[in-house]
Amino acid sequence: MLTSVVAGFSLSIALIVAIGAQNAFVLRQGLRREHVVPVVLTCAISDALLIGVGIAGVGSMVAARPDLLTAIRWGGAAFLLGYAALAARRAWRPSALTPAQRPPARLGATLLACLAFTYLNPHVYLDTVLLLGGIAQQQPHRWLFGLGAAVASVVWFSALGAGAYRLAPMLARARVWQVLDGVIALVMVVVAVALLLG
Repeated sequence: MLTSVVAGFSLSIALIVAIGAQNAFVLRQGLRREHVVPVVLTCAISDALLIGVGIAGVGSMVAARPDLLTAIRWGGAAFLLGYAALAARRAWRPSALTPAQRPPARLGATLLACLAFTYLNPHVYLDTVLLLGGIAQQQPHRWLFGLGAAVASVVWFSALGAGAYRLAPMLARARVWQVLDGVIALVMVVVAVALLLG
């Protein structure tokens, strides 16, 4: 039983650590010290839900619908390119990036953005619903495998949010935010292009 939990944790952490749209969003919120706990909880709960859906067998049904996968891929790429444009705009105007000069975003708007990064990102479905769900079917204790995968999500997002929070004093300079938003814009474009080509 413990082997299934460890296998789920290991595979999930390997998939989730890659820098992507969701991770970049959590990092930015952590750096701004803005609604970090609700964002981390939203990401972790969403991952657990999607992992559960995949383990329940929905992943195999989605994989059988190539038209649905195509729609998810194009919609996700459009969303990521839109966010890349916003990040590039912030990088172009770094004076607007210092958190002290900006009023904090409302919790509702922040959580809506977080949900969009989670559920409009096709990689989330590919990694959690299809891949983790498919591998779980071959485990002797598939739900324990899912538990391990969900715990990995909680650990990662908590570490990312808290770690960014600790770096915030160093990142109070507008130039650093400019570079960060430039990198985020580049990552979003790369992920979007990979989706469109894949």
